[in-house]
Formats: sequence, C-alpha cells, structure tokens
Amino acid sequence: MTRFAGAQKVPDKRVEMVIRKGFLPAADCAGLISLIDVHRRPSTITDAYGAGSDFRTSETADLPADDPLVCRVYRQLADYAELNIAHAEALQGQRYAVGQQFQMHTDYFEPTGLDYYPHTADGGQRTWTMMVYLNEPKAGGSTRFQHLNKTIQPETGKLVAWCNRLPDGQPNAFTLHAGMPVRAGTKYIITAWFRDQPRRYPAVIYKTTAIRP
Repeated sequence: MTRFAGAQKVPDKRVEMVIRKGFLPAADCAGLISLIDVHRRPSTITDAYGAGSDFRTSETADLPADDPLVCRVYRQLADYAELNIAHAEALQGQRYAVGQQFQMHTDYFEPTGLDYYPHTADGGQRTWTMMVYLNEPKAGGSTRFQHLNKTIQPETGKLVAWCNRLPDGQPNAFTLHAGMPVRAGTKYIITAWFRDQPRRYPAVIYKTTAIRP
C-alpha cells in the first residue's frame, strides 16, 4: 500500500495534512459508535492550567483492547500511514452532544508545559494524529484549524491525519485546532495518536492474531 493512497493532501506548506473521504465503511463506524456509547466517560485534558470548565466538554471512550473491530481499525490506520503500531497510544473514541466542544488546542505535549515529562516518559512526543469522523451531526461539530484558516466538516468515515511536528522535529504550532460546538445532533469520532519512539505499553497489546509487531 502506498502511504495515504487516494487521500487529498492539504495544499499548505506549513503543515503535513491529508483528508480521505470514505476511509471507514458505515458498518465499521456504527460498530465503533456502539462501543463509544458503552465506554464513554467525561473527557479530560493533560494540562488544565488556565483552562476553564468549558474548555473540553465532550466524552471519551478508551476502546477495548480485545475487541476485533478496534484491532482491525487500528491496524488499518497504522498501515495506511505507514506508521509502526508499536508507537501507538490506545485507540480512543469521543462523543460530542449538543453544545459540547473542545476549544483550541494542540495534540503534541508542550515542552514548557507541566504535562510534558510525565506524558512523554513512555514513547516520547506525539508525531501523527489520525482522526476519523464516525457520523455527521445535524449541525455544527466541525474541526477548525485556526492558523491554517481551514474548517473540516464531519462526514461519516472521513479520515483527517496530520503531523504534529515541523521538518526539524519541533512541535508545529500551526496544528492548533478545535472541535467546534455541536449545534444539533451528536458527533462521534475516533482518534489515534502515534509517538516518536516505541512504547513500553504499546497498542499492540490488542489481542488478535491480526495485530503484528
């Protein structure tokens, strides 16, 4: 498989980002939505310093490591980006009800932040984010990249992937983005994050024969 085959490359030299419509079929999306509904909990943030109570109001699901659908989708994500799944965090799902949001943030760990050393001790800095919309809310719920002046609308099965680093390896502040408030309906996504080093407790603990090191 060619890396990001069939994806649209975002034409902005400040960031490495691709979009692929129809990356996941509707049946897989529906199955993942069901898992999120079972396992959802209030979302948290790694460094809450200066963040108000409305900074992140969604719900998060840590998707079960022994579920065959979760294992297959994570392998599909890693293979598509030609990333080593030994560098991956556990796959998460997020649910946004009406009014819920995640204000402007970056996915990398800020080197000057309180969260940096605790969260990079296992696997180092985040490199790639791979996010898939599992459905289309009735209104709202777009992903807004502020510095790029780009807004991405949710579509069932659509993948958005971006590199959180600059070519020299430093964090790329142009990846600042927000999950905009849902105005009607409910939004579901999954998110996979990859690190720059193998993890001591990698996502390959997913227990199916389809997962290989």
